[in-house]
Amino acid sequence: MMTAASGKRLGRVLVQSGLITQEQLDNALADPSGRSLSAVLVEQGVANDSAIARAIAETMGLAYVDMAAVDIDPAAATMLSVDMARRHTCLPIRIEDDELVVAMSDPANVFAIDDIRIVTGYDVRPVVAAESELLPSIDRFAAMQENVEEMVGDIESQVTEEGEEAAAEDGEAPVAKILNHVITEAIRQGAGDIYIEPGERDIRVRYRIDGVCQEIIRSPKKLHRQLLSRLKIQCQMDISEKRVPQDGRFGVVLDGKAVDFRVAVLPTVEGEMSVMRLLRRDSIMMSLEDLGFLDQPMQRVMEAINRPYGALLVTGPTGSGKSTTLYAAINKTTKPTVNLITVEDPVEYRLEGLSQVQVHEKAGLTFASALRSILRQDPDVVMIGEIRDKETATIAIEAALTGHLVLSTLHTNDAPSALTRLTEMGVEPFLSASAINCVLAQRLARRLCTACKEEYTPDEEALKRIGFPYEPGNPPRLFRAVGCNKCNNIGYKGRMGIHEVMTVTEDIERACVNHASGDEIARIAIEQGMLTLRDDGFAKVLAGTTSIEEIMRVVV
Repeated sequence: MMTAASGKRLGRVLVQSGLITQEQLDNALADPSGRSLSAVLVEQGVANDSAIARAIAETMGLAYVDMAAVDIDPAAATMLSVDMARRHTCLPIRIEDDELVVAMSDPANVFAIDDIRIVTGYDVRPVVAAESELLPSIDRFAAMQENVEEMVGDIESQVTEEGEEAAAEDGEAPVAKILNHVITEAIRQGAGDIYIEPGERDIRVRYRIDGVCQEIIRSPKKLHRQLLSRLKIQCQMDISEKRVPQDGRFGVVLDGKAVDFRVAVLPTVEGEMSVMRLLRRDSIMMSLEDLGFLDQPMQRVMEAINRPYGALLVTGPTGSGKSTTLYAAINKTTKPTVNLITVEDPVEYRLEGLSQVQVHEKAGLTFASALRSILRQDPDVVMIGEIRDKETATIAIEAALTGHLVLSTLHTNDAPSALTRLTEMGVEPFLSASAINCVLAQRLARRLCTACKEEYTPDEEALKRIGFPYEPGNPPRLFRAVGCNKCNNIGYKGRMGIHEVMTVTEDIERACVNHASGDEIARIAIEQGMLTLRDDGFAKVLAGTTSIEEIMRVVV
């Protein structure tokens, strides 16, 4: 509803912007219907809703948001009651720098801003949105709140009548609908993990998108036990066991795409928390060319894969994309004429055309015992999920020396350290140096959003301090993150690999046999043309695909 005071305040802004004249404003204010000024101006054909919002934003020096493109944080949106949101035609869209960012059709309404500040306890940062886009968004979140409240009520009555386990087992139960909604949204938003975490009074659901956690929703604590019970049933876990960690998996198909979920449940002081890792089957069909390799590192990796024997090791911390790279390498080697066997813990992706072995340590099926049996199957290519101990490392190295191509992962910070790590495990240096063709170290860095990245000239002193290559007096033009609707104001969208590829040459073999340190091996590799992780990252900064800040975050 439009009050005379609020209509006049907004009208003055529109006249000042030049979008409407004083006469058009007076005619609109004289409308007896009580509708908002924007609605009246649109009906009278003076201006469209989007133009009004953009003019307000420009005149008041505020940001304009497209409600159809912006990702709204449900935790922020539900801070206001539906009645207040509709009364002031506003909707909180996120929390940023301890401020509540609120989309408003009338940011000149200081009384609305004061009301929001009092109710939420946050300082308010208004942004401008078209009224015709705000109202459907408010209605959508109102419906979501009503549905959650209705589901909670349904769950309480169902548990009262049937018991917790029966309610959780019912595929049509409200708790199943909530879990399905969380899973579906995670897939559509491109999340890598889903966290369901119990607190003292509520439960928090977060998605990890592009390596960064984002809170999606908070729900009443009373949902927790039923939600975890439903998840356990879906993963074939023990629903009655709540004292020890459990693991499981399940799969779904959404929009014609298959996604596997690897689930881990862990008891905490507030109840059981769960983490669901999303394993998209289409991601393992990626080729090495899609992973962000520069030409020279790519050539080195391909040379190693195309050799009939030897080992290719992929190193890096957890979550650095090692498995994806290994599967991309497997895609290069999988042929009807090749016998390819993998041993993994767990088997993350189930693929056609190769034999996959799941480690089962309680039953005595370890990496080492599985690898011994695999070698009796006359494989051409062997993929080992991870080299964890001396026994596995020794068998893998021996397999690489006896006519097998071995692909595996190892936890080291850089490529040269892989050779010294194997020596520390107890593998003879002359064996590992002879067996390994190539070591690939990698990290994952976020890509700059192509819609909003900003070109700038960096400070030369800052470039010199971090060792960035440039010509003195002629610093390069680089790009940095800004943030827009398409990237949820983060400035980054998607990820790519940062790579360090070391080919094991005769000089490196000799150094390894002589028990050289990792630093000495690295020096030789660099002299022979190896690009370090930092070099590779800086090359991608110069190409405009990522920022210096991101490379320093993931590499240093």
